[in-house]
Amino acid sequence: MPLTDKQRRHLEKRLKEERARALKLVNSIVADRSGSSQQEGSGDLSVVPFHPADIGTDTMDEELDESNATRASRELAEIDAALERLYKSPGQFGLCEDGREIPFERLDIIPWARSCD
Repeated sequence: MPLTDKQRRHLEKRLKEERARALKLVNSIVADRSGSSQQEGSGDLSVVPFHPADIGTDTMDEELDESNATRASRELAEIDAALERLYKSPGQFGLCEDGREIPFERLDIIPWARSCD
């Protein structure tokens, strides 16, 4: 059974909420990393680390932030693509790439889903 208008409106709202969340995450990571020096970002009082492990921790934090920003950016692209599909052909929204219907419960959790599985 195709999605109802009420379900499509609900999914549009969910997509917009998820888009705002992903955008906020990306922007906060970029702002945190670009607005401070490495010394300020790590909270160190000196440019010289007190312990070699501090360098590893700082590097790990940077890599984790980059990984989260990359994931959120990809999610943002998927959400934008889903909104475009929803606006271009609302009657086709909620169909897998192979033509089967994506369960509404799945779309409610991952509104940008392209597959049934």
